[in-house]
Amino acid sequence: MAVAKISEITAESNVSFEDAIQQGIDRASKTIRGIRGAWVKEQKVRVENGKVTSYRVDMKVTFVLD
Repeated sequence: MAVAKISEITAESNVSFEDAIQQGIDRASKTIRGIRGAWVKEQKVRVENGKVTSYRVDMKVTFVLD
């Protein structure tokens, strides 16, 4: 039987939402083993002078405990 845990993380990118997600997963993978999936809970953008300057995602990352 596997037991999973969920950790909530926030990641930001100047490129895109997809890049923010990938950066978040890459960073989480450095300290969390067994990541099985992620749910993107919320997406936000930062706007300056009428232009999008960064993309932010709030995610719930699911991983299996050892």
